[in-house]
Amino acid sequence: MKHWTLLFACILISTNTFSQELNKDGQVAFQPGEHLHYKFNYGIFTAAEADLQVSNSDTKFEGKPSYRIVADGKTTGTFDIFFKVRNRYESFIDCTTLLPYLYRENRREGKYRHTDNVVFNHEDNKITASKGIFPFLGKVFDFPSAYFYARCLDMSKIKVGEKITFHYFLEDKIQALTITYFGKETVECSMGKFNCLKFSPEIIPGNIFRKDSRFYLWITDDKNRIPVKAQAEVVVGSLTMDLTQAKGLKFPLNSQ
Repeated sequence: MKHWTLLFACILISTNTFSQELNKDGQVAFQPGEHLHYKFNYGIFTAAEADLQVSNSDTKFEGKPSYRIVADGKTTGTFDIFFKVRNRYESFIDCTTLLPYLYRENRREGKYRHTDNVVFNHEDNKITASKGIFPFLGKVFDFPSAYFYARCLDMSKIKVGEKITFHYFLEDKIQALTITYFGKETVECSMGKFNCLKFSPEIIPGNIFRKDSRFYLWITDDKNRIPVKAQAEVVVGSLTMDLTQAKGLKFPLNSQ
């Protein structure tokens, strides 16, 4: 299931190249009640599904209100019979700064099990997880919070060929991913055709990806900034992420 985790993680764009603050007008690109549903296809077969949801949380951190973000992923059909996956990623973020306070992870992938409970201390620049304490510099996220934070950044000055690097905590360590911007493009998903920003996340060759594999990601070029499609070439065939449902968006999702 690591390839699905990688596909999902790559929709998160946080950057050192641009301002790490929200847009000058303080506008947030999402609201409580938003629900996105994706299907992951291997060739013509649906291999997995994923849901992203945001809601108001009853939990306050340092006396401040928070949003609760939940990302669920699971295998379907024949893939569920041979390699059952049930993964949940949960993040609590500050309603103003959008930085994470608490991250919970529960992954069940075949016989593999992994759980974690992660606390972010941004004043002391330390992450406390189940397997230890991890110091960090700058802004570091879990991958659900990185996704929602990134949607609120100003992308108006990005240039074709420019590289973006974001940092997030996953699998007991702080990881970095570099993404290259490829320009604007119109793409089609299950919900229609959309004007998008096109990115290419870096890949690591191995059991899943070939050395010459390509990986592309398309994000709506509007106020929502949501991923509508991703495609990755693997050792045999290709994997595709497709947006099939979007509810509770803060702004209209305008297809062509």
